[in-house]
Amino acid sequence: MPDRIYNFSPGPATLPQEVLAQAAKDIVNFHDKGIGLIEMSHRSKEFMAVVDETEALLRRLMDIPDNYKVLFLQGGASTQFAMIPMNLLGPGRKASYLNTGTWAKKAIKEANIVAEAHVAYSSEESTFDHVPKTDDFTVDPDSEYLYLVSNNTIYGTQFADFPQSDKMLVCDMSSDILSRRFDIRPFGLVFAGAQKNMGPAGVTVVIIRDDLLDRAPDNLPTMLRYKTHADKGSMFNTPPCFAIYVVGQVCKWLEKIGGVAAMEEKNREKAAILYDMIDATDFYKGHARPDSRSLMNVTFNLPSPELEAEFISQATKEGLDGLKGHRSIGGCRASIYNAFPRQGVLDLVAFMKKFEQAHR
Repeated sequence: MPDRIYNFSPGPATLPQEVLAQAAKDIVNFHDKGIGLIEMSHRSKEFMAVVDETEALLRRLMDIPDNYKVLFLQGGASTQFAMIPMNLLGPGRKASYLNTGTWAKKAIKEANIVAEAHVAYSSEESTFDHVPKTDDFTVDPDSEYLYLVSNNTIYGTQFADFPQSDKMLVCDMSSDILSRRFDIRPFGLVFAGAQKNMGPAGVTVVIIRDDLLDRAPDNLPTMLRYKTHADKGSMFNTPPCFAIYVVGQVCKWLEKIGGVAAMEEKNREKAAILYDMIDATDFYKGHARPDSRSLMNVTFNLPSPELEAEFISQATKEGLDGLKGHRSIGGCRASIYNAFPRQGVLDLVAFMKKFEQAHR
């Protein structure tokens, strides 16, 4: 087994090696201060500088305008399923949701506890094998926002283009943030758990437009208000210090290699290599429709569950780890996020060819 395997896991996922090396050093002795990063006060000038730099990097990489706040929160992306309607809706108010997978369904469930979620579209009948085009659905005119999940990790689908709507968009970008360029201005709120493309588990980045901060009802608990965290620069309570630091390091790495535009080009190339392999044979079959295919999570099946189990077992022995599909649909899944190397995709394709020849 090599020192470093190829980690195809959907998350926590591969991080850049240089980021891991720097983090390992800074955990022990941060900037030669004689104290480790994870020992430092979150209110020290050194750590406050880390937060400020991380926010500045994200703003540059994503072209985030000044009228948006960048928050570093805890509770995972799943907490946002509830915080969003709690802050932006309230009793008697409504929002429209696009049901394109498990995480959208969970968000819809939480929204219905607080207010009313209008399901404008669902691809559940086809096992979530596609995402809709703008003309495939109608947003309820009384909706405050249109909610979508940009990339569906379990099913391997992704919006190639975001929907057009006269309502503001709210988006879960947990699994494809920083992977491609997009204009944030039609969005009122974007959020992402860090553990796919940005860093380790533990911090959720929320980007919210200023004018939405005062929408929360008076009876909403303090910690569940976006304004609480915006007013205190994400320092109302002790933040997930190490996770924020790693997000900053990943952003530095991303900026150094050319930013989001360069990353998007690399991601498209990696995904094309793998999809070309799948399309070249009937031994492997992709789950997602071609026009909805994800650049981040490539889902596919073999002719039988038994062959899939053997494929995953043999691949793991060769250092190609984490290829088992989600338990809800089975099959195989190769997650190839930003930091996943091109060589790993090439090695997987070579293994797929060898496995097919041996099992036809």
